[in-house]
Parts: sequence; C-alpha cells; structure tokens
Amino acid sequence: MAAASMAATATFSTTTKPHNPPSLFSSFHSSKPVSKPSSLAARPFSVSASLSASSVAYNLSNFKFEPIKESIVSREMTRRYMTDMITHADTDVVIIGAGSAGLSCAYELSKNPDIKIAIVEQSVSPGGGAWLGGQLFSAMVVRKPANLFLDELGVEYDEKDTYVVVKHAALFTSTIMSKLLARPNVKLFNAVAAEDLIVKNGRVGGVVTNWALVSMNHDTQSCMDPNVMEAKVVVSSCGHDGPFGATGVKRLKSIGMIDSVPGMKALDMNAAEDAIVRLTREIVPGMVVTGMEVAEIDGACRMGPTFGAMMMSGQKAAHVVLGLLGLPNALDGASAGNLHPELVLTSAGTNEFAQA
Repeated sequence: MAAASMAATATFSTTTKPHNPPSLFSSFHSSKPVSKPSSLAARPFSVSASLSASSVAYNLSNFKFEPIKESIVSREMTRRYMTDMITHADTDVVIIGAGSAGLSCAYELSKNPDIKIAIVEQSVSPGGGAWLGGQLFSAMVVRKPANLFLDELGVEYDEKDTYVVVKHAALFTSTIMSKLLARPNVKLFNAVAAEDLIVKNGRVGGVVTNWALVSMNHDTQSCMDPNVMEAKVVVSSCGHDGPFGATGVKRLKSIGMIDSVPGMKALDMNAAEDAIVRLTREIVPGMVVTGMEVAEIDGACRMGPTFGAMMMSGQKAAHVVLGLLGLPNALDGASAGNLHPELVLTSAGTNEFAQA
C-alpha cells in the first residue's frame, strides 16, 4: 500500500522570553569560564519527528529476543546489588530520603566523583511528593531565583515575573533522577528503610537499615534484625511528620541528642521557604538536616505547593557536607579560591541563603 511507505512528519516551534539571571555565586568561579546550561525554554527550538516505519531499527512484525537462561538474570541482579551493598557498607555520605531535597543534595554532591553517596529511600518509587504539585495537580511552581537550578538541569518552564512553572512536576523529578543515578559514585537503595542511627561518642556515624516491608511488619513477625551502613556524614531528608516522615530528628530526640521536635507551623510560603534554606545545617555532629524535616525541628512554617526551597535546601546541605568532609564549598569563603567550577552553588539567593 502506497500510504504505508509515506513518512508523516510533524514540525513545531516555540519561543519564550529568555531568562539569564546572573549567578549570585559568581565569585566562587575559578578563572576558567564556566558555561552555564540554559533552560530549554530560554531559546527557540524546532523539532521534526518522522513517523515512518522505515526509521525503526528492527522488524516489529517478526521481533525475536536473544535467548537467555533465567539463572543469568538472577545472578546479574544479585551480584550487582550485593556489590553495591559491600561498596557502601562504609561510604562517604548516606542520604536518608529521596524526595526533592534529598535528590538535590545528592545531585550537587555527586559532581565530585571521589565522594561515594548512598541514598536510602523507603518507597519503591523515589521522588517523595515531587511527582505532583499541590492537591494532586500536575504543575510545579518554583520561586525565583531557584529557577537557576532548573536551568542547570535543563528542565523547561514557563516564566513569570517572580516565579516559574514547570508544566508537570514529574519533569523535574525524572530529570534529576536520570542525571543523578547515571553517575558511578551514586547508589539508590529504594524499598529500604533507615530504622535507626549509628551513634558513637556523641557523633552520628551511619544508619541502621532494613527492607521497608520488614520495617512495616516488625509487629507481625518474629525478630528480623537489620543491617548497617557506616558513613562520614549522614544527611536526613525524611520530610515532614508522617508514617516515615521526620524520622531522623525524631530519633535524635528519643535518644537525647536534641531537646525537642516542635513540628512545623501553619502555612506561610514567603516565610517558610527562606527559613527552610537558612536553617539547613549540621544539627548534631555528623548529621545534616535538609528539606521539610528542617521545619519539624525548628518549628518553621510549611510552604505548601511550592518547591524551590526543597531544591535550594538540598543544594545547601550538599555544601555543608562538603565542608564537613574538608572539601571546597560555596559556604566557606576561605575555600572559595580553590573551588572547582562544577561545585559552584548555582542557585543561592542571598548571603542569608548561604549562611546557617
């Protein structure tokens, strides 16, 4: 049939207002110029998509997979996972929670290929609440200047005067995960819960782990002992209070390392986002708190469906960790001259954002 050989081609273009705000941490750049990734929305583009069957690299009418033994599949999964567990039994950084703050922290830290990072996430699907906006709507609102972080990731958005809108929150979450998990110094252990902390001589030195399903069924089964990961620094990004929320700071309180966890206050977006980033810090020796868990420990306001503070708090937490590891970072002026260009904090707003 003649129609079957015809290629259907669709073309479209879009142009939006360019947004190139200056880097607020430009003083941390080395003498070598750094090309800042631009947002896809910052420039015109054209896409041509060929729907011709001739563009497919294989025969869909007679497709056949190469043969494989079932035991090979089992060995490949098991060997790689066990290797990861051995590698990260003693690691540099453990991040508890793979929501938007935890992922942003891991992304920033992973720019240094010498830092081993393990992310522990109790859910099968990482991302926390950043797959959707407020009330299960799709769009993600990010207040400026946190859009600079979206520019770095290459996430497209609609620009408004003081904020930007990503058409679906999943675009941010899937993009940062795809970039982060491709890096060889990062391992995500999802469906794994952090049941407790390792504490020695008043310093947090790692996490106690178990399968999330096991953690949820300790009351229904006999004793099921955990495993451990030792770390130089632990980052707690467990979110606000809930079934698995704020577990890091709640455990610190129960063992007497902090006095109270007052919980977050009522919603005030303008007060909340500045406070979350400002108060991101090392809360006890060896443990940094980021994201909405900061609000739980400091009684800060909740911000509701706006996500810039999660990104910036995570990014700031990464630079707090770099300082604890004795590495150049955007919070330590003494190290600024030696800061590698890739470790520049791209989206901090003011000095207040950069100081704990």
